Amino acid sequence: MSHYRAIIIGATSGIGLEVARHLAQRGVMLGVAGRRMERLEELVAEYGSEQIKAVSMDVRSEDATKALDELIAEVGAPDLLLYASGIGKQNPTLDEQIECDTVMTNSLGMVRIVGHFLNFVKREAKYDTKHKAHIAVISSVAGTRGMGSAPAYSATKSMQSAYLVALSQHVRMEHIPAIFSDIRPGFVATDILNPNKHYPMLISRERAARYILRGLKRRRRIITFDWKFRLITFIWRLIPRCVWERMTFIRN
Repeated sequence: MSHYRAIIIGATSGIGLEVARHLAQRGVMLGVAGRRMERLEELVAEYGSEQIKAVSMDVRSEDATKALDELIAEVGAPDLLLYASGIGKQNPTLDEQIECDTVMTNSLGMVRIVGHFLNFVKREAKYDTKHKAHIAVISSVAGTRGMGSAPAYSATKSMQSAYLVALSQHVRMEHIPAIFSDIRPGFVATDILNPNKHYPMLISRERAARYILRGLKRRRRIITFDWKFRLITFIWRLIPRCVWERMTFIRN
């Protein structure tokens, strides 16, 4: 994969960092972005500045698109753009700051970055019908239905999935050479989870990265892992809304 180029937004921790490591180990030319520059610099030090380029980026800021342009200039037109930035907390008190930060990062940040990159794809000669830009977003199985314990998190994850469906239709309408993957993990052992809580069917970041890269290689539209969560979310969709709203034992 020496000629393959990828950009990961949100590579300072969790799934984004793990995927970055896997790609770096495969010799991929990599651009990484995130708020904690010191963590990105550790990644650069580990694999070398010739292979990995890093920029500081806060997706909540309008300047995030300038940082993305800087990264593209360093790395070149990427084959893959992975949006891995995301926050989420259980918020039973509906703390305003938590809800708003979640919306700003998961929804506004994604729209800003993905939309800006898609406009870049329109004018970049590298992309055509035989070589399409691959845009992937890490959403969540929590986006399947609204979760009362984390309203903004589940709502923004649902929005991400719906947005990718809309963009998939949009690129066909406008003849833009791009494809999309909606990555929907279940419980993954990352900093986003409460360390004091037991999560069922928890998988490691390393295993999650393998699922993701396998799905991206196959260009799957939806990547849900593992099979148990595919079954669970299938059942969730069958539950009538009036019943779901009364299922107060559901937690995420």
